Amino acid sequence: MFFKGSYVALITPFKKDGSVDEEKIRELVNYHIENGTAGISPCGTTGESPTLTPAEHKKIIKTVVEEAKGRIHVLAGAGSNSTREAVEFAKYAKEIGADSILSICPYYNKPGQRGIIAHFTEINKVGIPIMLYNVPGRTGTNIEPETTKILSKLENVKGIKEAAGSVEQVSRIVNLCGDDIDVISGDDSLLLPMMAVGAKGVVSVTANFMAKEVSDLIKYMEEENITEARKIHNKLFNLNNAMFIESNPVPVKATMEMLGRINSDVRLPLVSISEDNKEILKKLLKEVEK
Repeated sequence: MFFKGSYVALITPFKKDGSVDEEKIRELVNYHIENGTAGISPCGTTGESPTLTPAEHKKIIKTVVEEAKGRIHVLAGAGSNSTREAVEFAKYAKEIGADSILSICPYYNKPGQRGIIAHFTEINKVGIPIMLYNVPGRTGTNIEPETTKILSKLENVKGIKEAAGSVEQVSRIVNLCGDDIDVISGDDSLLLPMMAVGAKGVVSVTANFMAKEVSDLIKYMEEENITEARKIHNKLFNLNNAMFIESNPVPVKATMEMLGRINSDVRLPLVSISEDNKEILKKLLKEVEK
């Protein structure tokens, strides 16, 4: 088993002038080390990777690696719909000492299954552990379980973040691949049922501010303490879903601002959360804190 536990899909904090807030990134890294998070995944969708320049992308990953100092696993976002660019990001992540990379299924191009296999086969050659990222709602293409089985035979493909929203798909992958790949939930609200059928953890949005709770849920599932795991699942369920009341990461950043962690600035074309949805988040936070 290579991947297990709670990996936070780290937000990218911005200063009021729109630049990346490196100091806040370092604070967040230490928050996760102190609260039981298994790994930090910067520069994914939650980190607003589509609006980061390549230089910013590399700077953020390097900042996380430097601050982690080997104390926590760094799962660097290194995906692209351009195979050449994805390979470049993977090489950089390896060069600066990231532990592994998260690499998304190519989006917009919508390759077929043979194209997906060819894409990840090239990235595999870089020689850094890879977590595939399947999120058909954003990419327009599903990595089919049979394709995952083929990819799981590549030397450096160690896991897959499954965000197809399907417990059935996770079951199929587990049945097809066995121990050849670690399945990680890409949906906070499905963490418990996905672990029940064989997933090993989560890449979590909610862990940005509920790190201990998400880690504890996984710990209880590993201990087969379903009663305690279900308590946390039910406690976080509505809040987990509210993280997508508007496009991610708008709600999670708004929530973190309410908690005094960061300011909620996002980059266009995303805009700040609506007042109505802000009130919903405030109410849900109060319920969780009871």
